[in-house]
Amino acid sequence: MTDRSFHVYDTTLRDGAQQEGIALSVADKLTIAGLLDELGVGFIEGGWPGAVPKDTEFFQRAAKELDLRNAELAAFGATRKPGTRASQDPQVRALLDSEAPVVTLVAKSDLRHAERALRTTGEENLAMITDTVTFLRREGRRVFVDAEHFFDGFGFDAAYSRAAVLAAFEAGAEVVALCDTNGGMLPDQVRDVVLDVRAAVGPAAVLGMHAHNDSGCAVANTIAAVDAGCAHVQGTVNGYGERTGNADLLSVVANLELKRGRSVLARAADGDGGLPELTRIAHAISEITNISPFARQPYVGASAFAHKAGLHASAIKVDPDLYQHTDPALVGNDMRMLVSEMAGRASIELKGRQLGIELAAHPDVLSRVTGRVKDAEANGYTFEAADASFELLLVEEMDGARPAYFRVESWRTIVERNGGRGAPAVAEATVKLHAGGERIVATAEGNGPVNALDQALRTALVRVYPELEAFELIDFKVRILDQTHGTDAITRVLIETTDGQTSWSTVGVGPNIIEASWEALTDSAIWGLRHAGVPTR
Repeated sequence: MTDRSFHVYDTTLRDGAQQEGIALSVADKLTIAGLLDELGVGFIEGGWPGAVPKDTEFFQRAAKELDLRNAELAAFGATRKPGTRASQDPQVRALLDSEAPVVTLVAKSDLRHAERALRTTGEENLAMITDTVTFLRREGRRVFVDAEHFFDGFGFDAAYSRAAVLAAFEAGAEVVALCDTNGGMLPDQVRDVVLDVRAAVGPAAVLGMHAHNDSGCAVANTIAAVDAGCAHVQGTVNGYGERTGNADLLSVVANLELKRGRSVLARAADGDGGLPELTRIAHAISEITNISPFARQPYVGASAFAHKAGLHASAIKVDPDLYQHTDPALVGNDMRMLVSEMAGRASIELKGRQLGIELAAHPDVLSRVTGRVKDAEANGYTFEAADASFELLLVEEMDGARPAYFRVESWRTIVERNGGRGAPAVAEATVKLHAGGERIVATAEGNGPVNALDQALRTALVRVYPELEAFELIDFKVRILDQTHGTDAITRVLIETTDGQTSWSTVGVGPNIIEASWEALTDSAIWGLRHAGVPTR
């Protein structure tokens, strides 16, 4: 059962949105908030109303458009300005106007910041904390306080940093989160400081942890803080945030639930939500932020449970737990077997089973496939990132040939530019092939030779196979494999295609980018048609 006394507080929409390259619209923020609620977090920090117009609009629309089942919205803001009253500070009034049930105040807890950044005295800074918390509590808000730069301030003047925390609690703050704003702490330092503060505030006060990742320890620092007595954790999905990011909240909650045995995410009565949604929601939010998912991200990354070495595969065939720290299904992920030059027969057999092709009963095929993989990768291919091409290789060895959807007669590309530097170039491709009992010649233009080839191939095939209309190339990667030959080097191309429901990756290798791309493009069309259940014509 979920421990409601423990707070999982997400700040993706505010602190995470400060990451370079992220620009969220109000609609984006509303969608992400809904996903976070599905996950089961307790609090969603929506932004800074009054200071950021987009955030003001977010809270206005959230009141009408969001139906949160698990989470409460929190509005972020600062304590009142020096020399004023909280009731008369426009920014504090904007926090009330947001109608968020929770207000999170950032407060200076480092004496140097109070004196140099706010240009006030330490005493006035404490008064600002007391006055603002008291006012918001009197207005019926739950108040959390982020003690900014707490750990660095504690190292400079521990007594003052403790005083800032005590001032917040005495004024009625429900939570005080200790912030490693510069992100430079290590787990043992965090533990010692939290233990010190816990002794000062007593056992009943709720302490929290807000960690940045500049030392690479944000998740570890958060777990250390919980072990030392914090009952409130803050972080962002996928570790988004300025500089090197914030604590990845997904790793934090997975560690707490799977390694510490604590139930911290809310689950719906029907069992929806919680850890099984972790991977799906991580990737969905990646799509909204337009930040590619990090393959090696703990728990939710595509490579988090991927195994490449043949020795691992042999053991996994006996017992998957031998080489995995947890069951990937618990976080909505999957184990993947990577096919590479390091793969042995066990890797190939397991990968084939994942693709629905049982090789154990065909040892001769298994031997041939293993040999072909090793030879192909020695020549520049990589199948660990191109499952579709590997599956076609398996099908070819099992059936004796690849599915014959079409037979290529020839293709060519032309790139022409009229004018000097800066003038636009035009690419044209012509494809001649046989499909559906006829010879087809198709020509198309594109913004480059590969795009033109892609368009020409589609134009040639779509009247025979209309399913191709749904196929879209969504990623294209080029790698020069042999730098010693300069422009004469071997080229590898990886492409990713989607039909709107599934995505698949194929690989091509050739003496130039166009030949390598053509191989990957034709593999992509064949795999997509085969998996759509389309018969050859």
